[in-house]
Amino acid sequence: MMLREKSVPASRSGRLMQIGRLATGVAGGMIGEGLKQAASGNLPSISDMLLTPANANRLAERLAEMRGAAMKIGQLLSMEANDLLPDELTNILSRLRQQAHIMPLGEVNDVLVRAWGEQWEDHFSRFVFTPVAAASIGQVHEANTSDGEHLAIKIQYPGVRTSIDSDIDNVTTLLRLVNMIPAQALRPILDEARQQLHIEADYLLEADALDDFANLLAGDDSFVVPKVIRSLTTTDVLAMGYIEALPIESQLTETQQHRDRLAQRLLGLTLREFFQWGLVQTDPNFANFQYQPEQDRLVLFDFGATRRYPSKRRRAFAELMLAGMNEDARNIERCAIEVGYLDEDDGAEYRDVMVQLISMATEPARQKGEFDFTGSDLAQRMSESVLELRMGSQQWRMPPPDILFLHRKLGGMYMLCAKLKARVNVGQLVEQYADSEMIES
Repeated sequence: MMLREKSVPASRSGRLMQIGRLATGVAGGMIGEGLKQAASGNLPSISDMLLTPANANRLAERLAEMRGAAMKIGQLLSMEANDLLPDELTNILSRLRQQAHIMPLGEVNDVLVRAWGEQWEDHFSRFVFTPVAAASIGQVHEANTSDGEHLAIKIQYPGVRTSIDSDIDNVTTLLRLVNMIPAQALRPILDEARQQLHIEADYLLEADALDDFANLLAGDDSFVVPKVIRSLTTTDVLAMGYIEALPIESQLTETQQHRDRLAQRLLGLTLREFFQWGLVQTDPNFANFQYQPEQDRLVLFDFGATRRYPSKRRRAFAELMLAGMNEDARNIERCAIEVGYLDEDDGAEYRDVMVQLISMATEPARQKGEFDFTGSDLAQRMSESVLELRMGSQQWRMPPPDILFLHRKLGGMYMLCAKLKARVNVGQLVEQYADSEMIES
């Protein structure tokens, strides 16, 4: 999927037309695949005809072109539902987690005129129209104000906020019609995505989250977040101080000690976010974590997907983690019911399997001393166990939506630590931050 300038379909009718084009393309691809297989003497199943590389590519390309909620659904499905989807579809959708197509210059100007007025360029000595990054909701541009401030300007794609509900409904209907996803199983993800996207599409809320994190991290020289420029920030445009930093992947060639230290900071921050602050940036995209070598400081970006967790929720999860570390099956079961992994009516067999799964998930924290993220096959074992549970149990259901987003962050941090080939004393960090009696009301 080559990135290029693509106009964003802003109206509901225009976005529905894109879905219609996608459905037509998928149907045509299905017929073509069926004819090709028949000519070879095969009798393909409907699934074989649908889930071809060409159809998966059509899906990813159209979602990347539409951007907004349509693209975000593809991203979420590739992360949260990969165990439920065929590998071919998951692999294609995972590309949506990289970058979206970019807006033409004229559309960028139109958004800024609506936000700042016709003479908006008078406020800047330089504005770079080629974005430094493009994602599902918006794209980021570099600029310098007339008085010398170096800024990053995040611009929302036109029509994104008003099309969230219709996008989710239309894409879900399409995927259900072509049998690409088990719609009922994914309903909690899609319902939560709807609510989360309405929050992400309001840049004033993201500005508030940036300020909150700046205050929480005040005095901690290990981290920095961009400063919000309130005079230039609107619902559709977020103006921030520009921070020069290196991608976190640039540290892969550094020493083991250095990589361990970065991973420990990131894991510790994640635990502080949830257990101490109840304010979690739930998007673990590697691009959201960068590094400044001279300052030995991690830079944190993108706070649109920030969620709040009440103290009662945090205490319950803390008790569950500690029960898992102690391999206390009875306590794990009790806490799993409180968190929402289990119901009182669940059968003994399902309870046992869930207890084993939770115990497995807490292996890094149970390890004496440092846990080697590179040498562990935990991620693979967890994936296989979850898939087996989903396919083999009539009682299986998704965890509560807020816990799914927490899984997203914790899973992303696990993968980032594995990417860094890090070794971290996870148990020590959990004991430091997950003390349920210290979680404030």
